[in-house]
Formats: sequence, C-alpha cells, structure tokens
Amino acid sequence: MQSDILISVLITNYNREAFISDAINSVLASEYKNFELIIVDDCSTDNSVGIINEFKKNDDRIQFFINEKNLGQFANRNKAASLAKGTFLKYVDSDDIIYPNTLHDMLQGMLHFPEAALGFCLTHGPCKKPLPYKIEKEEAFQQHFFEGGLLFAGPSGLIIKRDAFEMVGGYEEYGMPSDNHLTLKIASKFAVVAFPRDLFWWRIHPGQVFTKNLTNYDNIFNNYMYTKDIILHYSPMSTRKNSRILRNLEKIFYLNLSRLATIKVKPAWALRLLFKKIGNKY
Repeated sequence: MQSDILISVLITNYNREAFISDAINSVLASEYKNFELIIVDDCSTDNSVGIINEFKKNDDRIQFFINEKNLGQFANRNKAASLAKGTFLKYVDSDDIIYPNTLHDMLQGMLHFPEAALGFCLTHGPCKKPLPYKIEKEEAFQQHFFEGGLLFAGPSGLIIKRDAFEMVGGYEEYGMPSDNHLTLKIASKFAVVAFPRDLFWWRIHPGQVFTKNLTNYDNIFNNYMYTKDIILHYSPMSTRKNSRILRNLEKIFYLNLSRLATIKVKPAWALRLLFKKIGNKY
C-alpha cells in the first residue's frame, strides 16, 4: 500500500477533558503513520486546551487551533476540514477512539476502489458481500432508503476524499442529522465503500450530543427537512422511488407529531413543529 498519501485526521472538541486524551492517543497509535492531526477547540471552558497543548508539545503532527467564538458542532467540523491538506479526511470525535489498524484499513479500501469518494463503517442494513466492498450511488440510495438505513454512520465511522467534501460544500446545518445529510450528498455523486463496523469505538455517555438530542424534538423537523432536501435535489433514484419516499416522509412526520402530542404529552411542541413546516419554503 502507498505510504505517501496524507490522511488529515480531524478532531473537533468542546469540553471533552474526560475523553480527549483517549481520542488523541488512539490516533497517535495508528499503524499508518503518514497523517496530520488537526484539533480545533470550540471555546471549551474546561481543561481541554491544557490537555491538548501537552500532546502538541510532543508530536509535530498535531496542529491545534482555538476558535475565537463558539461555532457549533458542524460549522467547527467545516473549519477543521478547511485546514486540512490530506487527500482524505478522517474525523475522530473527541469522545470516540479509533484502533491502530483503522487508518491503514480504510486507506487500503479506498485505494482499492479509487472511483469511490466515501468509506463508511457498516452499522445499519444487511452486509451483502465480504467487506470491504464498493456500492454504486443508486444502489447505495436504494439500500439506505428501502433496506435499513445503509448510510447511517457518524463522522467517526467515515473516511472522505477531501475533494469530494469540498465539491458538495461540506456540512450544512440540519441540527443533529447534519452528518447524515453530508453522507448522502456525497453518496449521490460517487460510489461508496462499506467497511467493517468495528473500525472505531463509539463511546456512549450522558454528555454526548447524540444522547442529549434524544429529547430534542426539533429533530422531528430536522429529519424531515434534510431527507426532503436530499430527495428533491440529490437523489440518483427514479422519480417513482423518490415520490414514494416523499409520501412516506410526510406520513412519518405527521405520525411523529401525533406521538409527540399524545404519548409524550407535548401538544405545544407538536403545534410549533407543524407551523414551522407550514412556514417553510418546501
């Protein structure tokens, strides 16, 4: 395998003093050595900055930046990517870890399928072939929307060609599902590569964004909007299939509002989201 290909490993951090050392150490322990580690802190108020600075003193592959103001999760991911020089981007969330073989295995798979622009850990849907394997864009959409959410992989489970990331405009703001929106944007234009699911460890803890967002009811609207944007503007599937997804999306939105109003006993929230949808340009 080529060892002259630079991978830009990106860690965005906000108040992760309890976990950031594990994330950094996991990257530095990588078997594949040709990487730059870019860490961007989003105005942490804990001791994260001090911890990161200690690492930076001892490894010149680490570049550390501190934002002047808090950008939020996905704007900060875009900033980290804008600083990258590598052929590939590899996000590692500041509360996750990768394994020593992760960079090697992902790069090897991407080089084996040079027409692919994104590799993802297969965490949803059926595994149809021995991993890793390539999936063309229309088939990827088919599997994602009709066979179990193929492309639901968080940033730590992805490797992305930097050129493709820049071509689709990086992350757009759709709340917590913004990462799903990016993955689908790239998959709509390029083949993708499925990797084994266990190339990163997703830490589950009360302070993580995913856990906090389980009770963020705005994500009923966010999920509706990002999916609609993908189907209307990016989907490589047939008009018939796209129409089927859009019809089902409407049903799911109103079903979620009904559950929110009755089961969760949040009728004011349900009305707020309904009016938000009515007032939207879509």
